[in-house]
Amino acid sequence: MIHLLLGSLLLSLIHAAIPNHWLPVVAIGKAEEWTQRETLIVTAISGFAHTLSTILVGIAIGIVGISLSRNYAIFTEKIAPSLLIVIGIIYLLIGIRRHNHNHHNHLNASQPRSRAKAAIITTLALSMFLSPCLEIEAYYFQAAAAGWTGILLVSAVYVVITVGGMLLLVFLAGKGVKSIRSHFIDHHEKLLSGVVLIILGIIAFFVRF
Repeated sequence: MIHLLLGSLLLSLIHAAIPNHWLPVVAIGKAEEWTQRETLIVTAISGFAHTLSTILVGIAIGIVGISLSRNYAIFTEKIAPSLLIVIGIIYLLIGIRRHNHNHHNHLNASQPRSRAKAAIITTLALSMFLSPCLEIEAYYFQAAAAGWTGILLVSAVYVVITVGGMLLLVFLAGKGVKSIRSHFIDHHEKLLSGVVLIILGIIAFFVRF
């Protein structure tokens, strides 16, 4: 469980820090002259919409993983860790190849100021809902080795860290904190996620739930 906790925590932290998750809300809030409270509420709505779709897909993946782990011991011992490493390598290669571009496509910061507040919130929430995090989805295969406890643990950590991280960054941005520097994460998210997945996959070969 410590392995699952740390793994989901690392992936969620990287995920929450991506500017495309929270910076557009800050920009729109300023353009629409929202109060900080309103901006934080919209951030929470968008964050929960994003985590909801990710968890729904993750649970489906986890169910498949549970079924496989119950019937085939090799899935838990070899296949699940190997999948993490393979997916990690894929993300790593994408990150190396495209490190000068941001490919975690979520929100577009340019929104017409004339839109009604409800329409803006709906657009943001829908955009986030339709963009589940693929990096954490891969980790649900490994979580399935610990059954529903592992799936629920990963889901809980993901929601708390992602939404909490977005709220914290929006709050700091609203307070005028200029020291926030997420440029590196914004441009190297795939690379960082790939490295984390590879490390977790290697550890999983030696850790049994």
